[in-house]
Amino acid sequence: MALLRRSDYLPAWANFVNEFFNNDLSDWSQRHYSDTNTTLPAVNIKENADAFLVEMAAPGMVKEDFKVELNNDLLTISSEKKNENETKEGETYTRREYSYQSFSRSFTLPKTIDAEKISAKYENGVLSLAIPKKEEAKPKPVKQISIS
Repeated sequence: MALLRRSDYLPAWANFVNEFFNNDLSDWSQRHYSDTNTTLPAVNIKENADAFLVEMAAPGMVKEDFKVELNNDLLTISSEKKNENETKEGETYTRREYSYQSFSRSFTLPKTIDAEKISAKYENGVLSLAIPKKEEAKPKPVKQISIS
């Protein structure tokens, strides 16, 4: 192990480099992976006057792989997928890795949504949810009041 001499001219630079390598890279798995070490799907959430739109990138899946639940205000999107490859009689393999993927993402929804009208579809690797707002929550146009 070599001793490094600290420079009094650039102490902040040394701390910046140390912090970058010690924190950001070591924390990568905690922020971007689920408990089973699979990547969490990326999510976009948009809002317009009528609804919230949720898009989740999940290529390579089918709609049956997803489970979407609403429990009070908590919307949970989850998936569990096992890939089991059967071998035929007389076949052998030198390496086989099991494949198990799961994730769960939850979002707290505002009280202004109409839970009965939530819809979901899966197309081209993207799970899309439309979460409409209640009529009373939608913005009203400005009303001009005449003065008498």
